[in-house]
Amino acid sequence: MKEWLAPGLVTSQLTRSGEDRSYRRMPPWPWKMGQEVFLQNRRAICGTKGGQSSCVCCVRRDEAVVCGIVGYIGYRNACSVLLDGLKRLEYRVYDSVGIAVNNSKKIEIIKEAGRVSDLERIVKEIAPSGTQGIGNARWANHGGVSVVKAHSCPSRDKHFILAHNGIIENCSELKETLLAEGFNFTSERDTEVIAQLLMKFYDGDVLKALTSLQGQLKGSYALAIVDEEDMDHIYCMRGGFPMVLGMGEGESLCATDTLAILPYTKNVISMDDGDIAELSSQGIKLYDAKGSPLQKKNFFIDWDLSSAERRGYPHFMLKEIHEQGGAFRSTLEGRLINGGVDFSGELALNKEVIKRLRAIHLVACGTSYYASLIAERAFERWCDLDIKVDVASEYRYRNIRLSPNTLAVFVSQSGETADTLAAQRRARELGAYSLAVTNAQESTLASCCDDVLLLKAGPEIGVAATKTFTGQIAVLYLLAIYIAKVRGTLTPRMEKELIDELIRLPYKIEATLEREHVVEELASNFSGSQSFLFFGRGISYPVALEGALKLKEVSYIHAEAFAAGEMKHGPIALIDSNVPVLIVAPKDSLHEKTLSSIKEAKARRAPVIAVGFDGDEQLANDASHVLYVPPTREEFSPFVTVVPLQLLAYYMAKKRGCEIDSPRHLTKSVTEE
Repeated sequence: MKEWLAPGLVTSQLTRSGEDRSYRRMPPWPWKMGQEVFLQNRRAICGTKGGQSSCVCCVRRDEAVVCGIVGYIGYRNACSVLLDGLKRLEYRVYDSVGIAVNNSKKIEIIKEAGRVSDLERIVKEIAPSGTQGIGNARWANHGGVSVVKAHSCPSRDKHFILAHNGIIENCSELKETLLAEGFNFTSERDTEVIAQLLMKFYDGDVLKALTSLQGQLKGSYALAIVDEEDMDHIYCMRGGFPMVLGMGEGESLCATDTLAILPYTKNVISMDDGDIAELSSQGIKLYDAKGSPLQKKNFFIDWDLSSAERRGYPHFMLKEIHEQGGAFRSTLEGRLINGGVDFSGELALNKEVIKRLRAIHLVACGTSYYASLIAERAFERWCDLDIKVDVASEYRYRNIRLSPNTLAVFVSQSGETADTLAAQRRARELGAYSLAVTNAQESTLASCCDDVLLLKAGPEIGVAATKTFTGQIAVLYLLAIYIAKVRGTLTPRMEKELIDELIRLPYKIEATLEREHVVEELASNFSGSQSFLFFGRGISYPVALEGALKLKEVSYIHAEAFAAGEMKHGPIALIDSNVPVLIVAPKDSLHEKTLSSIKEAKARRAPVIAVGFDGDEQLANDASHVLYVPPTREEFSPFVTVVPLQLLAYYMAKKRGCEIDSPRHLTKSVTEE
């Protein structure tokens, strides 16, 4: 096995390679106490002492890591496929990358602390060949960024190479046992513990070794494994973190995200916890935790590959904001029959179960939670049920009363959000009927729930959710209409009126987007602001919450959102001429009260930005700036009022020079608590 590392690592004489970008092997590990090293042109002093790691050079065993994995075996150049896959995973935000490619003689490992483009420069010089390999991109929740921490990781005798996503909770105990048996370690990574443990169990039968390994690991993980002596297979394991398998003609792939393998196949299998997979150019074999063969359903991912490209837009976020009209139409497609909503061919949830329902719980995180808060108003208006909305990270720990007469709806763009998955498991244990609302049919959430409603929004690359937010509200509204119709709380006439307006909404969203230049100009005026306050009443309150979140996520401006009726209960103390106030003010049943809040803010000399319906002249009189949107029914106003807020966040971030598609410290899918 040959290992190549990033530029700037020290030689034994402690000299740097400088700008000539030569590549040297890693100096002996562990580095000595006080040894000077350079990582990404940054000087660091190793602080290792007595086996304890405490500096940027070293890796703590208990540091939290989120990773992206890609694996390929077939007839193509594996290196090209792996780099392409890692680029498609990069939207989730990573800080170091590595690939391992079998060149028919040995496995070459190439690593870099940085982006995939940095690794690509190294690869071009080394030009590894081979048709079998794995790649790994890493994002550290804790601990520093370095080449040493970049995956992949070999076993003691370099026999097995692992790409690992997750955390092994019993790592210390396993390591102590292995040390007592004579195994040596070159780092504190739990990935290396897995590799050494696999080597311990291996006696010539890989499947047997993997089943033994599976029984020893506690925690959450997804693994892709190659054997230096076996060019014909890649092995995968799943225990809590997502892993999908792709089946092509004469090739097989694996990845932690479908987007990574979408250019090569649209036929995928989603692994479940405890599954073991054997990939070859001839196909995929699946086994359970005991090594017995499994048969699994494969999914056809009906996504246009070009939808995962920017297609002329400067950022994915802007592209996806502009895709909301089309995504909305896709969400409605096939679900409106004879002027009404019909889920009978899509949901296993039958009408008798719906009639027995007593409560609906909407559970989600982040943007999905705000979409659920909006939908709560629709459910309350149209249905005769007890409606509860909660953040998944709180819901899972509360003493919630659930029964078979509770419909628990779990909303997650990726279907892999750790807290949402944990909340779903709890609800299922307590007997609730669970429904997933997600954009990923092959996701863990989709496989765990009793039923699934897909957004049909296509891939969303930008970390800040936009079109999936609109899609989630649309799906939840359709569900509310369907349940209300089945329970007899919505007349056919009212249903038709709602459906007619739903059909018009994509056009109103697109009409709002045509006014983009107004928002861009406004962003120029306020891009230097350090803080924003957002307000809204009724169904516009969660819209304000979402607007504040978007501004925080991509522009790094401090923003808070409040129910407008709460202005005098504290937030008014923050209002002055230096704090812009944005108020969501559609002409609805609470409009007069919202106008009062605008006047309160203006009286304290705050610049007030209002979002309101066309023709509302009162807003122009009271607010400093108005962003107008086409009018719609009160309950549908979020579909149009949120669009200017998304655009404002985007253009504020652009004016401030922020990394819009991959904001700092954020990842697209939060796969651990």
